[in-house]
Amino acid sequence: MQQQYRAYAQQAPQRSPHATASSRRGGIGPMMSAGPHPSVPLTQTQMAQQQQAHAQAAELAKRRSRKPTDKNIPDGVENSIVNPESAQRYRDLKDIERLLDATITRKRLDVLDNTQHPTKLTKTLRIWISNTVEDQVWQGNGPTSDAFDFSGAAEASYQVKIEGCLLDDEAVEDDAKSKPPGADDANQDNADRMDEDTATNEKPTSPSSKLKLSHFFKAMSVDFDRSRFRNGAEQNVEWKKPDAALRQPNGPNLPPAADFDEITFKRNGDENTNITINLFRQEIPERYQFSPELGDVVDMKEGTQQEAVMGLWEYIRQRSLQEDEEKRNFRCDELLRKVVRNDVGFIPMLNEYVAQNLRPLPPVALPYTIRVDEDFHKDPQPTIYDVQVTVDDPMTANLQELINNPQYLAMLKDITGLDEQLVRLVQAVSASKAKHSFMKSLGDDPATFVRNWLSSQKRDLEVIMGEGSNGGDNGYGDEWRRGGSNSVWATQTARESVNVLLSRQR
Repeated sequence: MQQQYRAYAQQAPQRSPHATASSRRGGIGPMMSAGPHPSVPLTQTQMAQQQQAHAQAAELAKRRSRKPTDKNIPDGVENSIVNPESAQRYRDLKDIERLLDATITRKRLDVLDNTQHPTKLTKTLRIWISNTVEDQVWQGNGPTSDAFDFSGAAEASYQVKIEGCLLDDEAVEDDAKSKPPGADDANQDNADRMDEDTATNEKPTSPSSKLKLSHFFKAMSVDFDRSRFRNGAEQNVEWKKPDAALRQPNGPNLPPAADFDEITFKRNGDENTNITINLFRQEIPERYQFSPELGDVVDMKEGTQQEAVMGLWEYIRQRSLQEDEEKRNFRCDELLRKVVRNDVGFIPMLNEYVAQNLRPLPPVALPYTIRVDEDFHKDPQPTIYDVQVTVDDPMTANLQELINNPQYLAMLKDITGLDEQLVRLVQAVSASKAKHSFMKSLGDDPATFVRNWLSSQKRDLEVIMGEGSNGGDNGYGDEWRRGGSNSVWATQTARESVNVLLSRQR
């Protein structure tokens, strides 16, 4: 368990009265010398293990350098095989494979970019507002003129219920216009639950996988008409989402106060009352309202801070306002001068320029009249509002599963193994092609072939013995300068030598 320490205030250091001018006051000296420290000698077993590890690493590096990687069949192999068309079919398959690899890589990068920068979809959140009453005069629950016992008389009250449901498509939207979820419940059943302000997540008509009403808002308030009540401010209703739910809106095991489809509250009263329901949006990343000056530059009235910064940078780039000598500075035109408040701006400070022109989004205001009269409650109808909200693209989760699919890594391993087998087969084909060319040249003109072969062996021997500068052409003759398919550089020996040199450089 970590120990707890109290932080004490440090006092200013005081000079000792006994210290002389020549005395040197210093802290604790170095515990060890600054030079090299003696190390513990290794045992024979540890030294043997280190040597074995180095040998294995060197062997692996040597194998990687010697591993062939060329999957292209040699030129002219069509003249040495029974079916010449197979070589062209192999080349066509290579082109198709190259095209598929480029397409898959590009699509995978697009998917990865979409998962890192998820898109938002706009959907409709339907909100129903209704109210029930209890112990009103017209309900006949109050005292009569013939009764003299007023102890059992209850005060007239009403209960307001706010429900929300996220619509999926037009069909659900048309069906939902007819009645709110749970509208078939009797009014008396609702009145029996009017004991206190409650928030419930019971909503039988919406599946549990849907986002609930509380997901889209971080706070909610109900303002009463103060002109008719002296204590109008005391009648107000407020709800705020807990901090844990604000940090992780999609987290599991959310508290009931942050995971509900409807919210109800009860107040006393026997007259019709006007209220305004204010809904404060919760969006990640947070969206702001832009100032008129910033809105004229980025051509948007609201958005995220990142969108405003990107719009500001696009405005600077399209109008070529960036200075030529100092790329970090930009000139301000008439519109930018209102945002930056200067004639010259600094590109690393674009976030600060944008931040001072951001305003919180106004809440969604839903007016509603609480009806307590008898005529309305003979056939009560809820007030319905449609609010546009943003939700995450449901394809993002599927794309994330595609990126993290373990079968993809297993498939890559299988493809790597097949590529290695293909490289070995191509290497065997090249060796067979070299043997075939050797035998064919020897059979066509043995004298010329032997003469050329001996000349080649002589040059190789001179190079090995270090006598290439005396009698040989030292690699600078006409034969080495000449290119083309019949030159020295087109031989299999030259290709293998170049591959070996390139593999050593890796």
